[in-house]
This record gives sequence, structure tokens and C-alpha cells, in this order.
Amino acid sequence: MTQVRTIAIVGAGLGGLTAALALLHAGWQVRVYEAAPVLGEVGAGISMAAGTGRGLASLGIGPELLAASLPVPAVAFAHYRTGELLAGVYDRGAPRDQGFATARHIHRADLHAILLDAVRAIDPDAVLTGKRLIDAGQDADRATAHFDDGSLVHADLLIGADGSRSAVRRALFDRDDPQFAGQIAYRCLVPIDRAAPYMGRGNAVVSIGAGRMFHRYLVRGGALVNVIGIGRNATWREEGWNTPASTSEFLADYADFHPDVTGLIAAAPAQSLIKWGLFVRPPIARWNNGRVLLLGDAAHPILPFLGLGAALAIEDGVVLARALGTVPDLVGALDAYHAARLDRVETVRTQTLRQGAMIQSADPDRQAMGASPSQNVTLFDYDPTTVPIHV
Repeated sequence: MTQVRTIAIVGAGLGGLTAALALLHAGWQVRVYEAAPVLGEVGAGISMAAGTGRGLASLGIGPELLAASLPVPAVAFAHYRTGELLAGVYDRGAPRDQGFATARHIHRADLHAILLDAVRAIDPDAVLTGKRLIDAGQDADRATAHFDDGSLVHADLLIGADGSRSAVRRALFDRDDPQFAGQIAYRCLVPIDRAAPYMGRGNAVVSIGAGRMFHRYLVRGGALVNVIGIGRNATWREEGWNTPASTSEFLADYADFHPDVTGLIAAAPAQSLIKWGLFVRPPIARWNNGRVLLLGDAAHPILPFLGLGAALAIEDGVVLARALGTVPDLVGALDAYHAARLDRVETVRTQTLRQGAMIQSADPDRQAMGASPSQNVTLFDYDPTTVPIHV
């Protein structure tokens, strides 16, 4: 075990809470500092890859995850206008539940609640809210975090898990702002009774159009349909993840799609419609700087075309705890963590870009889906509990 005794984590999202839970299990003293005044993970459905599920299950929350998630059915890639099958199969039944041997769909809020409850079960005081970081620093002996309420926190290790606009990254790594990726996304949750007339082609369908894609799948035991549309847009300039959207603007952007798509959009409760711009950062050479480390989107934000953004953050937390328990000194442990994760993250980043270009092809009639990254099993079966950690 290293000499690290206290760890401060900035950000109580999925990556920050996974890291906290893994580190608490390993015996570290952990405090998580969240800027929001009230805890709660916004969002809708996310994909939990098979390896990601096994990583989370290793932290003692396997039964809760299985109860709150659904196995991912076979996914169909369909022509945006005609609904013609381009790749995959139309899966209309419930897939056989094979636990964490396969990927699963879960509501982000449900996963967040499971992680938060598990962290608090070990240490009820581990997570603090209303703590917005304004600066961070370090010396040879400790890292320091400054918060806008005037408080100052010292720790042996400071972890920035505070998203793509990370304050920790800005303080100690680079001050560049994320860049708009030329894509906007819509999301909503549709109750199954409203959605049922538009689900005949299967429970998980990706409709591929000119510069746009539309994905839908079940969450919450099949009670809700998670809907996301992503399309190219050169004019978006707003920030934030939860800008209210209107039914009319969502429909206008997808008006030429199959009636199953437009029907789902029209059926969505108006108050559930959200839009946001997608932003990216160029890769940085290292995610660790002395006693400070970046994790998840703070280190390596990616676009959502493979649904692996949350997976990468969760994997980071599991591998980090293993590295700190394997390598005998702090700097060496963080170097080992970076080395263990770099190839994985870069592979996912490049394959995500490739997937996006493919599913937003200008000519889906000539789409060649046979080489789609989404069919690469190794991308989704990466296991953070077994990846080698080199001393």
C-alpha cells in the first residue's frame, strides 16, 4: 500500500463516486466535494458495457445493479426514412438475462443513487455538497483545494472528476475551453404506454440519417423508453447539459425520419425534452501532475456515439484504486494508472469518432455497417478489474 492516506475528489458524478467507493473499499480516507447544493444525477438512460458492469460489481453493488438494469437486446441499425434494416436484427422480445456477461441499460439516476448509497454506507460523511472549487495547488507534501465558501482542504491526493469543464484541469493542467463539436443532442424519456405504438420494429433501434442519428431503448424495467437524437449543427453556442427543448423543434430536426421516430418524439412529455451541445477537447499528454489526477471527462471527454463515456469514467475509478494498492509510491502509482488506461481511452476515442462518421453518413442508402465499431466486442468487454498494472 502507498503512503497516501487522504484523498480529495472534486465531483460527485459517476466517475467520482466509483473512485470513492473503490478507494474506500481499499482503506483510504476519502472526501468527495460536489459543487451542486443537492445531490442527484440528471440525465436519462446509459449503456453499461459488460466489463464496466463487472468492474462495478467488484465493488459490492452487483445485486443492486442487476435489479435496476436491463440486458441490452440485439440492436438494429435502420434507414432513417424507410425503416429498412441496414445491420443487426429487429429484436422484439426480452433478451435472456445473462447478468454481467453482456451489456446492460440503466437509468443514470438509478446508477448514481446506487453508488451514492454504497459510498455513504461505508462513510456517511464522505460526500459534501455546495463545494465549488475555485483553485487548486500542490507542494511536495500535499495537494490543496480552495472552495468558494472560503474553505481550504489539504489531501495527499487530489482527483479532478468534475467533468469536461473541470476546474481542477483549469487550475493545474490547461486553461483552454472545450470546443463545440458541431453536434447537438436531444433526449427525453417516454412512458411505455405512450411509446408502444412506435416500438414494433424492436426494443433497441438506431435510425441513421443524413448528418443525424436517433437511438431508442428501454430502461426502468421497460417502463420508460430512453430517446436520444444527435445531429450536426454549425450554429449552437449555448453551454449546459439541460437546456429545455420544445417538441416542435425536435420534430423539425427529424421531420423526414420514419413515423416510429417522429411518433416517439411527439409522444414524449413536453417537460422531459432536453437539448445540449456536444463539446470536445484535444487529448492531453498526461492526466496526472504530481499529487493531482484527472479522471473521466475531466481527463478525456469523448462524443457519445458508442455510449462509452460513462464507462470510461467508471473504469478509471476501478483501475485507479488498483494502481494505488499495487504500486508502492504515489507518483509511481499515478504513472502506472495512466499507463494502464491510455491505450484503452485513445482506442475508444478514435473508434467513437469513426462510429459517428459512419452513422451520420450523408448517404445511408450506401451505408456499409459490416465494419462498424459498435460490433467490436473487445471495445465493450474491457474489464477494469483484470487489466495489468505494471509496477
